[in-house]
Parts: sequence; C-alpha cells; structure tokens
Amino acid sequence: QVQLVESGGGLVQAGDSLRLSCAVSGRTFSSYAMGWFRQTPEKAREFVAHIRWSGINVYYADSVKGRFTISRDIAKKTVYLQMNTLKPEDTAVYYCAARPGHTSVVSDEYDYWGQGTQVTVSS
Repeated sequence: QVQLVESGGGLVQAGDSLRLSCAVSGRTFSSYAMGWFRQTPEKAREFVAHIRWSGINVYYADSVKGRFTISRDIAKKTVYLQMNTLKPEDTAVYYCAARPGHTSVVSDEYDYWGQGTQVTVSS
C-alpha cells in the first residue's frame, strides 16, 4: 500500500508561482511512477506531468510545458510540482498519483491517489 498526501495549494494571482508537494509513504516505491493530475467541476481529470521515481521519464501536458516542473526528493520521499506563471485556467484541484511500473498519462492506470489540494488563480 502507498499513501499520498498533497499540500501547497492556495489562492494566488495570475503570474504568481506555487509549489505543490506530495509526501509518499508505505511500501517500497522505488520502481513506481508518479503523476500529477488536475480536475475542475466542468472537466474530467486531466494529466499534468509524470516522472519515474528514478527521475527519468519526465513528461508534461502541452498546457503546462515550460511553466511547470515535476521533481522528486528521494531522501524526503516527496514529489513536487513547481508551477510558475500561473494562469486562471490552471485553477483546479490537483492530485498526486502513483502506480508500479511505467509512467502513464491515463488517470485510470494509477492505483494510488492523494486527497487533492485546491489551486485557485485569480485574474
């Protein structure tokens, strides 16, 4: 079993930055893939970024490429999503997810999810 706890969301203005954190605990996850997704009431859950725990296979959705950076700190067992130049359309609940094996942009392929953290960007 893997437990994920997100933090770092909040209310910011357009152009600001936020860093989301996802603390990971539980069974050995050295071979896991980690993803960030986001969801609004109007849309289905949307892929944002993924990374292997080893640090490889970093990939971003086109909508965030060049503005968001996913990373992980092995010692702290934490995955981060650095979000810069935030836009109102980035407003959503952001979720951290984990799955054994390869990375994926498909939310249904992830086995473990955090509770989500709200990010609101005002214009």
